[in-house]
Amino acid sequence: MSLAAASAPPRWKSAGLWVVRGLLALAFAGAGGAKLYGVPMLVEEFQHIGLGQWFRYLTGALEVLGAILILAPSLAAFGAVLLICIMIGATVTHLFVIGGSAVPALVLLALSAIVAYAKRDQIASLAKNL
Repeated sequence: MSLAAASAPPRWKSAGLWVVRGLLALAFAGAGGAKLYGVPMLVEEFQHIGLGQWFRYLTGALEVLGAILILAPSLAAFGAVLLICIMIGATVTHLFVIGGSAVPALVLLALSAIVAYAKRDQIASLAKNL
């Protein structure tokens, strides 16, 4: 058995990670697209946050960017880290500003953390090259 074959993850782990990445991409592309489109409920929610509608556009754009990055094999870790940061902000906002349940944000945060951990070698290689 070659060294490369010995270090490759089991096939089910790779498939499972692709499923998680796909679900995250769908969730964030949909949520980000809704923010960019201006769904009335989201316009009202961001009005309640109090930072202005520019923040809705920024958040939507970052969510769409994260969805794209998480699907790119060589950039998945960076997309996951971006989405983690967004979900930390969403959790804090739900808990302290707008109310409501923070559970969906925490679930997306946990799934993004799984991807970031699984692709941590991408982050390590960038840090090594700096």
